[in-house]
Amino acid sequence: MPYNRRSQLITQGVARSPNRAMLRAVGFGDADFEKPIVGVANGHSTMNPCNAGIQPLVDRAIAALKQAGAMPQMFGIPTVTDGIGMGTEGMKYSLVSREVIADAIEVAVNGQRMDGVLVAGGCDKNMPAAMMAMARMNVPGIFVYAGTIKPGHWKGEALTIVSPFEAVGAFMAGKMSKEDYDGIERHACPGVGACGGMYTANTMSSSFEALGMSLLGSSQLASPDPEKADSAAQSATVLVEAVKADLKPRDIITRKSIENAVSLVMATGGSTNAVLHYLAIASAAGVEWTIDDFERIRKRVPVLCDLKPSGRYVAVDFHAAGGVPQVLRMLLDRGLVHGECMTITGRTLADELAAVPREPRAGQDVIRPFEQPMYAQGHLAILRGNLAPEGCVAKITGIKHLAITGPARVFDSEPQCLEAILAGKIRAGDVIVIRYEGPKGGPGMQEMLAPTSALIGQGLGDSVGLLTDGRFSGGTWGLVVGHVAPEAQVGGTIALIEEGDSITIDAKRLAIELNVDEKTLAARRARWHPPAPRYRQGVLAKYTRLVSTASKGAITDGAQE
Repeated sequence: MPYNRRSQLITQGVARSPNRAMLRAVGFGDADFEKPIVGVANGHSTMNPCNAGIQPLVDRAIAALKQAGAMPQMFGIPTVTDGIGMGTEGMKYSLVSREVIADAIEVAVNGQRMDGVLVAGGCDKNMPAAMMAMARMNVPGIFVYAGTIKPGHWKGEALTIVSPFEAVGAFMAGKMSKEDYDGIERHACPGVGACGGMYTANTMSSSFEALGMSLLGSSQLASPDPEKADSAAQSATVLVEAVKADLKPRDIITRKSIENAVSLVMATGGSTNAVLHYLAIASAAGVEWTIDDFERIRKRVPVLCDLKPSGRYVAVDFHAAGGVPQVLRMLLDRGLVHGECMTITGRTLADELAAVPREPRAGQDVIRPFEQPMYAQGHLAILRGNLAPEGCVAKITGIKHLAITGPARVFDSEPQCLEAILAGKIRAGDVIVIRYEGPKGGPGMQEMLAPTSALIGQGLGDSVGLLTDGRFSGGTWGLVVGHVAPEAQVGGTIALIEEGDSITIDAKRLAIELNVDEKTLAARRARWHPPAPRYRQGVLAKYTRLVSTASKGAITDGAQE
């Protein structure tokens, strides 16, 4: 029965009168006790542009919830912004924040017996955290994205947050003037909204349309534009109808709908972080899903969109070209998504897409015709070999060479590696190894945007390989391999690599190998001892104890099963 959670909280019986008394203090009247209580998880933060535009969206959503006959109750959720934390100790908290946010939403919604929840977020981890929480609780819910930032401009070039990271490498290599270096930094982020390419935030928000948990056409709207606030209000209205119909997340998040979401990620050239996050979302929803499912989908779905980081266009261009609905319609017509999947509107995906044109409109080249894709197959490849028996993730768009064999340049942390790159110590043909940055070792799998962007800025993106048990920003591109598992901290083969060892990364063969004989590796393993944990107390220490391997999504919920 809908509203059964509200009934537990504020039934008219004598035993619940103290509950009602407290709610009267925050605005409830007699008639309001008959309405569904809908939580609004508010990710607004003035610390970063990704979340700084959320409050107006929340205000519109709250007004729409009241208009639709619900009682909205707002609560805050924390956020960590990767673009600000990158390259600092703060970045270790980024992936950890996914678990903290999911737990915070669960605590608030279940602790106060809310009948539904609308989550408004912008930064990368807000989104998977919201979906994990909604899937766990199985209370009607919807996600409202803060919206994308508009591109900055300098000397006629469109800029994103990745631009200043790449400028560091170019400036240090003497390939950029101080004027341009300063100009890019000053103009890269012109206002509020999440990072503007098909980086992690836009990857996850767009995939939620395909998953059925956000409104179609809502994910790539610019944060400051009026239509973004209109979409937030519409989302709230749709949620109230879902509460009345008792339409729950696990009715929507299924194996088939996750296939739809991952197909959209492949078609748009999305972030490697989608692998971690959909493993975690599937786990929370009780859906069978493994790292090999990404490879299965990659082989059948082409990359249709020319989007940054390796392409030319940004999210607002994608939206203007037809956005997620256009791509989904193209995939639906080729049997590459499941049209029968339910969405939060109570209509199937096929119903929602019925009015979308079958082909992208003429006069734009952001979304390619299906027969003329950017790449014939998806771009997130799952590699295996003696270096990663559990698998790892390679992003193979925007590069000329899909294989490299070269000498290992070994670093036990990201800062050590960045220092070497900026000092000009990395040469074409090298294979960089950054280890002890995995889920337990980092802890928290820091993103390697600083070193990978520095390589791009120095012109080494096509000629240097990089592998890590950490992860990458959605803004990363190049011959890079992340999520190597098992990680170094638990004795994975990556811990046994020595300077100068030969390493092969071959995305064509889906192989990653340390070219050292087994006898030598066995001797090294016998000498290896795990380093002491970097943190002894606090949230990072707790995370280190609980977190699973990256091949299972780096989750803390059920990680010890």
